[in-house]
Amino acid sequence: MSDPHSTEHHRSHRTGWLRAAVLGANDGLVSTASLVVGVAAASGGSREVLVAGVAGLVAGAMSMAAGEYVSVSSQSDTEQADLAMEREALATHPKDELEELAQIYVARGVEPATARQVAEQLTAHDALEAHAREELGITEMTAANPMQAAITSALTFAVGAALPLGVALASPDELRLVAVPGATILFLAILGALGAYAGGAPPLKPMTRVVVWGTLAMAITAGVGVLFGVAA
Repeated sequence: MSDPHSTEHHRSHRTGWLRAAVLGANDGLVSTASLVVGVAAASGGSREVLVAGVAGLVAGAMSMAAGEYVSVSSQSDTEQADLAMEREALATHPKDELEELAQIYVARGVEPATARQVAEQLTAHDALEAHAREELGITEMTAANPMQAAITSALTFAVGAALPLGVALASPDELRLVAVPGATILFLAILGALGAYAGGAPPLKPMTRVVVWGTLAMAITAGVGVLFGVAA
């Protein structure tokens, strides 16, 4: 009989790129759809919608890439500083660090003698890796990757932005204010479901979350567009 645990497929290793992908696609959908709806509500024609949508797509993708790179680089810098501090402590106070590692396992419910034995074996294998994982919570799966986050966010933003923009350009002027929000809500629901599936979570809550916030953003932007369109 096969071990049921042998068929487990955990998804924690996807958290880095999945977060960036969902954030990028969601931002691309919501910001571009809101921009298009706002311009259309202000009586903008197809040309104005195209210019605003393309400008929003390019600017948004570049902004997402830069923002993610800077943000995740800061996280990476902090991780590297902590690892350097831990490396120095292991070199200068190895016995204290061994005891610290053992006490971590004791605090988790391991018998002191066993905890000491585990700490000694892990220290002999790779002391820095053991302390990074147990003391700092840094592993290969969770370590910050600035370039991956930047590229993922930029690409998914562009894809997300292209969807409502394509719907806007394919729709007649009189139907644009209905077609773009309607299609965007559908795209957001699909995005929420895909993100949940990739992360192994139930889909209803993520779908509801992205649809509610996306709809709110479009409604507020449409209101601003109508206000300025009337004022003009």
